[in-house]
Amino acid sequence: MLRTIFTCLIALPSVGFAAGTAEPAPPTPTETTTVCEEGYVYDDATQTCTVLQQDSFLDQDRAYGAVRELAYAGRYADAQLILAAMDQADDRVQTYWGFTHRKLGNAEAAMAAYEGALEINPDNILARSYMGQGFVAEGEIHLAYVQLQDIKARGGSGTWAAQSLETAIRTGATYSY
Repeated sequence: MLRTIFTCLIALPSVGFAAGTAEPAPPTPTETTTVCEEGYVYDDATQTCTVLQQDSFLDQDRAYGAVRELAYAGRYADAQLILAAMDQADDRVQTYWGFTHRKLGNAEAAMAAYEGALEINPDNILARSYMGQGFVAEGEIHLAYVQLQDIKARGGSGTWAAQSLETAIRTGATYSY
């Protein structure tokens, strides 16, 4: 019982981190998640919900914010619609592809996306953390531990990426954010 309480206390500070970011707070809900239907993103300029397409109204950072918000809301398929319209050479985009595929139960596609993120940016410790959590979910603890060691070797000791993976390795429970 004491171990469970201790584990929960360790995990609490990291629960607020949303997928794909080191920001401590959940994204503030916008019209994208409060008004727009499935497959749509809110466009501030026109004040309407619209389908995001290549070369759309959102720049990469704003699109990334919409993906983060949708993922946090558990709308992984909607997040993937936006990801498809984004620059695929961005390691954050590949990290989110991995995260959303993993949450949708497609472990093989998730691992391929995490590998793509790491090819673009080997120092992407968040991709390493989520990849490691995928390994934990598959029972491949030794591979998760390798990712944890890589996170630490790349200066990630004490970060949410390291802490969440350490907790997953120790408890078997992975994070949704």
